[in-house]
Amino acid sequence: MKPRVAMLRSYSSALAALCALTALTVHADEDRPFLPRILISSTIPANGDLNPYGVAFVPRDFPGGGALRPGDVLVSNFNASSNLQGTGTTVIKFTPDGAVTPSVPVGQNGSAATFFRSRPTGLSTALGVLRRGYVLVGNVPTTDGTVNTIANGSLQIIDRNGHLVTTLVDPVFLDSPWDLTLDDDGDHALLFVANVLSGTVSRLELGVGPSTVTVLNRAQIAKGYKHEPNAAALVLGPTGLAFDDRRDLLYVASTDDNAIFAVLHAGHASSAVTKGTLVFADPHLRGPLGLSFAPNGHLLTANGDAVNADPAHPSEIVEFTREGRFVREFNIDAGEAAAFGLTAVLSAETRFNFAHVNDATNAVAVYRLSEE
Repeated sequence: MKPRVAMLRSYSSALAALCALTALTVHADEDRPFLPRILISSTIPANGDLNPYGVAFVPRDFPGGGALRPGDVLVSNFNASSNLQGTGTTVIKFTPDGAVTPSVPVGQNGSAATFFRSRPTGLSTALGVLRRGYVLVGNVPTTDGTVNTIANGSLQIIDRNGHLVTTLVDPVFLDSPWDLTLDDDGDHALLFVANVLSGTVSRLELGVGPSTVTVLNRAQIAKGYKHEPNAAALVLGPTGLAFDDRRDLLYVASTDDNAIFAVLHAGHASSAVTKGTLVFADPHLRGPLGLSFAPNGHLLTANGDAVNADPAHPSEIVEFTREGRFVREFNIDAGEAAAFGLTAVLSAETRFNFAHVNDATNAVAVYRLSEE
């Protein structure tokens, strides 16, 4: 065969292969959805509770036989129907696929499914789920919705049927649970709690049994976060927490400092550092509240707009890297102070992997987003 003919045939074969690969790629791109999956539901239960604060997914390996199932979304309400702050008593549940609890139209009151009714009031952003079958929720109560009657809070542990197992009360380590995060290993877990009234972060080691949860050890690991009463927001202080177990690093969203800090050796420290290392103090922050890792490894925080507010950028969720580089901001409401709790999980764990609440509309939005 002449060299030129061989070269042409080789070129034709390569071109054909490239065209086939391009066709496959185009076909794959055509099959990939452009729109994310998103469902929005009211968070107002039968008693009329308002102001959703905490939000949490029920994990993939959560045991069956109860009122919850993997993929369910739980939301804690901070206000009662009177809309007085710190008087709410309900945790509601939402099943995003609609098989158990259909979405309730936003603005339609009283139809969100109640999972738990609390006696202590003011259920906060401190909401989490242990995969052996327990729900944890904190509270910061008031009697009249004002800063004048804020009292020390507690942390309640609830079984998978919505029954109270025990209430943890500790004036030092759990004086005002405002948010929490878990490092869950099944029969034991590390619980990190942000206390808003004292500006501290505590770590509790939990033993998780088939019928109870016990506190094995406790330590204060961070202190010195700016904290103060606030007429509009009730109180400002450390809020969102996100734990990187590989690096033994706890990220803390300090609302009143308008910054994100990192506490080193968080899973093992026996004494408290002052705030930790500053990671992110960016103009895009406006009183960061909820904090969570995204499926792509970045961090997400919700701006509550009580600090550094900007009417042109209300109610935003901010994405940034673990090293503190700003990536993107995402608006959830046209008015300020609507963003509060948020949570994200690995896509492989549930059909949906991101959720946030909207305080302005009393709703929860649940998404299936790309990991890229």
